[in-house]
Amino acid sequence: MEKIKLNIAGEGYSINTDDEAEYIENLAAEVDGKINEVLRSGGRFSITQAAVLTAFEYADRYKKSEQTCENLRSQIHSYLEDAARSRTDAEIARRENERLQNELKLLKSKK
Repeated sequence: MEKIKLNIAGEGYSINTDDEAEYIENLAAEVDGKINEVLRSGGRFSITQAAVLTAFEYADRYKKSEQTCENLRSQIHSYLEDAARSRTDAEIARRENERLQNELKLLKSKK
């Protein structure tokens, strides 16, 4: 576990993490940038209000991402079911083809 020192919205934070330092620093820079964007937006927001609005936006993105992931999982499940049905249909067709070829050979040999 690594301890990383960060600065977000002018405040220092120490975070213990197993993640790569660069990843955590990039997250902190993104959050810092978003908070500063809210502060510069022209509204009279405190740091706390800007942080809450930023957290709300990230929570919204997270929920929408979860919904997208669930939709993708559902589509993949459907595709896998379709693929399984197709394999079964192909096997049935292969067997029928084999049966008909054998029947044809038998009919030709009776001539």
